[in-house]
Amino acid sequence: MLMPKRVKRRRVHRGNMRGIATRGNKLAYGDFGIATTEPSWIKSNQIEAARVALTRYTKRTGKVWIKIFPDKPVTKKPAETRMGSGKGAPEFWVAVVRPGRILFEISGVSEAVAKEAFRLAAHKLPCKTKFIRKSDELVVSKKVKDTEETEELVEAETEVEIIEAEVEAKEITKTEKPAEKEVAENTEKAKVAKPKVESTVKKATAKTE
Repeated sequence: MLMPKRVKRRRVHRGNMRGIATRGNKLAYGDFGIATTEPSWIKSNQIEAARVALTRYTKRTGKVWIKIFPDKPVTKKPAETRMGSGKGAPEFWVAVVRPGRILFEISGVSEAVAKEAFRLAAHKLPCKTKFIRKSDELVVSKKVKDTEETEELVEAETEVEIIEAEVEAKEITKTEKPAEKEVAENTEKAKVAKPKVESTVKKATAKTE
């Protein structure tokens, strides 16, 4: 059975299994795999039983990878023992898995054989599992890539539209400026001409008187 050769601490805290697997959640070596769909502690003897079931059904054809390792010690006190007197002695080792973690991978066999082998191995495990293919992952990654490319194209098109709108606005302001200048010149001329008109009107009224 799998277990560490030596560890820094013989007894550790229980920890938690919140969240999903962020590492070891993709097929790395094999063409087919089995992934957990719920958090769990998997004992070393359960991992060994699943491995034996895999290799027996495939008749040692293909290659099997074990993607988890039981590195967490679980302690237990003897039966009919009073409370206290410190933490118990390490009883067994477990691998902590979260949803999405790949447990086993296999290659060199057909999909039908891999499915049946993983079905038999899943009966030895304490958690619910699902069968995954590498081809499905490639399709999903391609879809993600296509969506990213389309989003980039849409962003580029919107940027071009914004630039075109800014250019049009600048052209409109350029065409409007001469008209504004004419209005300003006319108002200045009117201001200059107003006192002259007033003075001529005063002179004419004085002559009539």
